[in-house]
Amino acid sequence: MNEPITMHAARMTLNHNDEIRAWAEQWLKAKERVVQSVMTEEEFEKHWRYVRPEQMHEGAIEAVTAYRQRNTL
Repeated sequence: MNEPITMHAARMTLNHNDEIRAWAEQWLKAKERVVQSVMTEEEFEKHWRYVRPEQMHEGAIEAVTAYRQRNTL
């Protein structure tokens, strides 16, 4: 499980496993929250609605890898 995964494999995992998808979304959202720390909660929630699809796509490999590492320790 230590070998790198492809974008296709990461996206397939997110599309077929609701538990991993929910975890990945929260993980990516938390990362984005750090970057956007000056926003109020309301502003951030509105921001997240718009950037979520891009973040879920671009962060798929990183999120699935983080999920795997978290659950193999």
